[in-house]
Amino acid sequence: MDRIQKEQAIAALKQTFEDTEAVVVTQYAGLTVGEMSDLRNKMRECGVSYKVSKNRLVLRALEGTRFEGIGEMLKGPVAIATSKDPVAGAKVIWNFAKDNDNLKVLGGALGEEIMDVSGIESLSKLPSLDEIRAKFVALLQTPATRIARLSKEPAGQMARVIKAYADKG
Repeated sequence: MDRIQKEQAIAALKQTFEDTEAVVVTQYAGLTVGEMSDLRNKMRECGVSYKVSKNRLVLRALEGTRFEGIGEMLKGPVAIATSKDPVAGAKVIWNFAKDNDNLKVLGGALGEEIMDVSGIESLSKLPSLDEIRAKFVALLQTPATRIARLSKEPAGQMARVIKAYADKG
């Protein structure tokens, strides 16, 4: 990789860090090509980017960003997951790491807050942005359906009373 390519890689990484909300750092040593492909496919489905880069380039790209504190985690073969959804990356990685001992979560960052392994685990247990949106919409729709049901109820009761009198007399 020549100097121009390194500068382009650093600029691309810096742009990625500016556009993302959460970063998770993992150690992937021991993963087979198939396992790595499976992990990347799962990440892609959730809108998460998973990138293996030279640590020195990542450190240079982190300079001046809010994720600068994760630089300490960049030792050995590491990969970085980035996403706009603060929970998606942590959730996919944590679930994959539970089933595969070769993927180790080192930590990460959410906004300006640097997180250790337990922080990433806690983040992975939160509902994703889409799940929260779905719950919110369901909460908004519930009162509307109740109001519709209540507005129909008096007319239904009146019809039942009239029918009962008609059947009686």
